[in-house]
Formats: sequence, structure tokens, C-alpha cells
Amino acid sequence: MIVQTSAGPLRLAANLKWLFTEVPFAQRFAAAAEAGFTAVEFASPYELSPAEVRQLLDDAGLEQILINTPPGPARSATASGAAYVPGAEQEFRDGVLRALEYAAVLGTRVIHVMAGIRPADVDPDRAFATYVRNISWAADQARGTGVRLALEAINKRDQPGFGLASMETAAAVAEAVDPDVVGVLFDVYHAQVDRGNVIERFEQLRPVVAHVQVADNPGRGEPGTGEIAYERVLARIAQSGYDGWIGCEYAPVAGTREGLSWIERIVR
Repeated sequence: MIVQTSAGPLRLAANLKWLFTEVPFAQRFAAAAEAGFTAVEFASPYELSPAEVRQLLDDAGLEQILINTPPGPARSATASGAAYVPGAEQEFRDGVLRALEYAAVLGTRVIHVMAGIRPADVDPDRAFATYVRNISWAADQARGTGVRLALEAINKRDQPGFGLASMETAAAVAEAVDPDVVGVLFDVYHAQVDRGNVIERFEQLRPVVAHVQVADNPGRGEPGTGEIAYERVLARIAQSGYDGWIGCEYAPVAGTREGLSWIERIVR
């Protein structure tokens, strides 16, 4: 969905993990298209084969713009990602290669490389060094494929012990490894919960922002249901020249279709 604003265009994508949950997953593609979306994102396509996901996209006329690397088993040390977990390097590499395989079939151009939780008994410096080595290896695999790897710092209130300290740390890693291949996933909700100052931080990180996601705080509902000044935030994003997608990764307060009224009220 491309929305024209006075500050410039914004490209909005539906996150099918969070939106259209009123219907089974396979029906969410058509529901998103009927609502006016032309692109979708969701964390895990791995429950289906690449060909099955491709068919769902084609049937609905949609583009898949982002997937995550695969998580580890539930309640395992890598359930939130393997990149930050020393000793899980092979699991991390297998996951990156699997994500690249799916991205090639789906035409996906951004892969969120999940950092994961630092094990409590692991020295922070060792875990961070492992993370940087893992991201460097992943960048080598992605180079030349047309895929950009996105690093996301999830706030510590929602995920205590999450490896990446901040979006600024993610940006430093991207710049050290290869900013042409690695960038930052700028999630406005996580930025607000982490330390606020959303607009200034976006402008500082803009050169390495690979993807943007939105939700309000508190509650993680649609923009306009919380404290974030989305009229100004989205206007500045449009003015910045950012031409990537903005993923709608929020939990609708009163139903997906009803909640989409924020687009007219805030964006247009």
C-alpha cells in the first residue's frame, strides 16, 4: 500500500503474524490484498514450503518484503535467535542459509537476522564477539544475492536479556561489517520503549536503516492508540527520503479492518 502524504510517499506492508488474525493464516494473504495492501511481511514462513508461500503470494498479488531467520525450538537457548549464543554457530549458519533459500524463491529483499538472548552464564564480551562473527559470516553469504540483512534491538522490558543493547549498537555492527549488506531494523515501538527520542534517533541512524516497523506504546496497538506522535514520526520518515517498506507490526485494538482507519486519520 503506497500512501501519498504532503511530506512524500510511504509504503505500508501488512504483518501477517499480527494483522488479519481473525482468519486462518492462509486466508490472511487475500484479506490483506482486499484491504489494499500490496506487500506483506511475517517472521516465519518455515511452516510451509517456499513453493507454497510463493503460491499464496501469487494468488493474492502480493510481494513478500521481509522474513526472519528461523528461531530455535521453544524454550531453548536459541528460541529468540542463535546469533548471540556461543556454541550455536552451526545452528545459526543453517538458519541463515535456510532463510536465504526462502528469500530467493519469495523474492524477499530483507531478512531480519534474529540476535537472541545472551545466556546468563556467558560473558557479555564473548557473546557480543560471537554475534559480530556470526553477522560477518551471514553478510558473506548474502553478498551478491540482492538481500539485505536487518539487525533489530528488541527492548528489554519485553525481552529481558536480549543480546543487542540498542539500535545504535546494531548500527555500529552494520557499519563495521558491511553497511551495503547489513542494516538496522528501526522498530518505532521498540525505540520508544527503549529510550524514546524516536525522531532524532531515526535521523541519526537513517543511513543504515534497512526496514521500519510501527506500533504504538503502551499496548502495542495501531498508531494513534498510544503516546507516540505518529503524525510527526511518519512525516519525518517520509521527508527523510527513506524509500523502503514500513511493516505494520501491531496488535489491532478492535479488529484489523477497523484499526486500519489510522492510515486515513494519521498518514493521509
